[in-house]
Amino acid sequence: MKKVLVLLAVVFASVAAYAQETETLENWSGAIDLGSKKLNVGFVIKTMPDGTQTCTMDVPEQGAKNIPVELIKNDADSLNMSISILRASYNGRKVSSEDIEGVFVQNGISLPLNLKSGGIELKRPQTPLEPFAYTTEEVVFKNEAEGAVLSGTLTYPVDFENYKNKSVPVVLMVTGSGAQDRNEEALGHKPFLVIADFLAKNGIASLRYDDRGFGKSSGPVEGMTTENNLADAEAGIAYLRGLDKFGKVGVLGHSEGGTIAFMMGANKSVDFVISLAGGAANGIDIIVGQNEAIMQQHGVPQNMVSDYTTALRIVYKDRADGKEIVNKTEYVEDICKANDLALIDNLKANLVEVITAGGEWFTWFIKYSPAEAIRKIKCPVMALNGNLDLQVLSKDNLPVIKSNLPKNKKNVIKEYDALNHFFQHCTIATAIDYGAIDETISEEVLVDIANWINTIK
Repeated sequence: MKKVLVLLAVVFASVAAYAQETETLENWSGAIDLGSKKLNVGFVIKTMPDGTQTCTMDVPEQGAKNIPVELIKNDADSLNMSISILRASYNGRKVSSEDIEGVFVQNGISLPLNLKSGGIELKRPQTPLEPFAYTTEEVVFKNEAEGAVLSGTLTYPVDFENYKNKSVPVVLMVTGSGAQDRNEEALGHKPFLVIADFLAKNGIASLRYDDRGFGKSSGPVEGMTTENNLADAEAGIAYLRGLDKFGKVGVLGHSEGGTIAFMMGANKSVDFVISLAGGAANGIDIIVGQNEAIMQQHGVPQNMVSDYTTALRIVYKDRADGKEIVNKTEYVEDICKANDLALIDNLKANLVEVITAGGEWFTWFIKYSPAEAIRKIKCPVMALNGNLDLQVLSKDNLPVIKSNLPKNKKNVIKEYDALNHFFQHCTIATAIDYGAIDETISEEVLVDIANWINTIK
């Protein structure tokens, strides 16, 4: 499930830009020191053949890319810019052809920002680089019933040709909520690529794919819910079985994908289930728990946290029940008055927004409780969570799995110390700073997954 340049709270979509051969690019990058951490920023200036210039800004740790920037001055001496969407500006003095000394200003706060020539280089030491020691294959499979065509990468293990026929297990990988690519790429991390690489080196094949309507995959996306994502994943399992070249066929899902993995186990379509931080509690409990944990992490007073989450639970319960709301602002005020809740204006405004935010996907999500599906699973299950996951809290979800999952001697339910939602090592202060952490996924988790799968085959 799915974060602030100083106070940035907008998610920016990446827009592909295809440069003409005669265009020239100028890259500058640096880091804003926020005290507890540094935030990398980059500027890309494009000069057209006629001399006109455009500029964009990237903040990779926050998933922000191609933020529009207005160039005010860019010459041999200065680089001055306005970033109106962030209510920010940058004024820099070029001290050499490679260095700019300047100040970034946002909402009246001035912070030093010195830039160097060149793009941002994030440290992602676990991302595998070609050439690989194993074979990969571009494949396509279809969800015929819904008109979806899914494009993905089938990764074979090292020395696949030397394994006994149909002895190699294969895993279908299912991403978390929101449209994502086959690598589940976010903030410079590619967790599914890292997992696929590790599995290939340990005798396990995998298939990861672009979500419907994203990357190279296509199909109708309007009104999609988790059930549609489930149908696409089931099509992937059918495709793998149809190849008739693997042994056990399982699913590995992260976040919403972990919930989908439980649903597939209940459908008896897979031979084993791996749920990485998959939601098991009902949707309202997950979202309310997430809001509570993140507010507490940011030091919001507990009385305000309690009042807000009480109101939030009421809003979502009414939404799940289909309650008709004529005036959203009055509705929120009535909730606060009836329950004696003291909320500041921006929290009330946020409640107004969430009444309808997220569309059909979110309405389905808050209505759904995975416990019934978990009770139907007969195949082996591995369910993992980190105790510093602030998006799918282990304390709220692992007990639901433990109390509902039928007994199986091969089941593994494990909580990891000091790991977040992406299974990165962190502290409570850095639990949701995914992009600022170099590690993509804990090596211990990778080893546990591979070893467990190899006990199933």
